[in-house]
Amino acid sequence: MAKLRITQVKSKNGTSERQRATLASLGLRRIRQTVEREADPVTKGMVEKVRHLVTIEEI
Repeated sequence: MAKLRITQVKSKNGTSERQRATLASLGLRRIRQTVEREADPVTKGMVEKVRHLVTIEEI
């Protein structure tokens, strides 16, 4: 299965509690932090909810 490299590029300040919880579930705590996750439907859905705060690369 493919992997996604997810990088937080914008601050979570001013976002909803759900979006902050989604970032935490992805493992993102600060700007320019990068995590690699499997490209399963759950992860893709979480990334879609915070797509304005992150950049995504397929590995």
